[in-house]
Amino acid sequence: MEIIPNWHPIFVHFTVALLVIGVLFHPISLLAGSEDLRCQWAAIARWNLWLGTAFAALTVATGIQAYNTVAHDTPSHLAMTDHRNWALVTFAVFLALTAWSILRYRARKPINWPLTLALLLSLGLLGSTAWRGGELVFRHGLGVMSLPHAGNHQHEAGEAPHEHPASNGNTLNPTGQMNETPPGGQAENMPQAPAEDGHNHTHNAP
Repeated sequence: MEIIPNWHPIFVHFTVALLVIGVLFHPISLLAGSEDLRCQWAAIARWNLWLGTAFAALTVATGIQAYNTVAHDTPSHLAMTDHRNWALVTFAVFLALTAWSILRYRARKPINWPLTLALLLSLGLLGSTAWRGGELVFRHGLGVMSLPHAGNHQHEAGEAPHEHPASNGNTLNPTGQMNETPPGGQAENMPQAPAEDGHNHTHNAP
């Protein structure tokens, strides 16, 4: 089975989901009404946090592989580096907080507010890292085999063709940015999608 571009997009979704659930269940465990409920919520919170951090290790490893193998140009390289740096800091913070959680559990100490507040603050790092990862795919087009052409097409047989350009005759180029088309003319200086060798190639009309 071929994974495009690699396993990083698979692991990252488990990481984000497990860590978010694990963090949000910590305050729930502290605010639960009975001791039995607090214990149950605490167990759920811990397991999600620990599993999320384990998946984060796999996410970072496959992310570094993607960083070194995915074809890209100079702007997307800068965005990739920014995403990588945020990811490494985020992983280090969650690794430390998970170690704190495990030490408290081994000492038979319950979840407390200092750990919970630190975890809640760490969600900001997680969200910022995930946002930058999404920008790489949906703005820079990294890790995709092809980009859709914004032209005429039909959804079903017999349906009238229609376009999906931006308003006023503007269209979206393969990088997700807008090309302004002058009246009666063609879009000028349209950026090209990154080639497989990692470089941009532009062709000027004679």
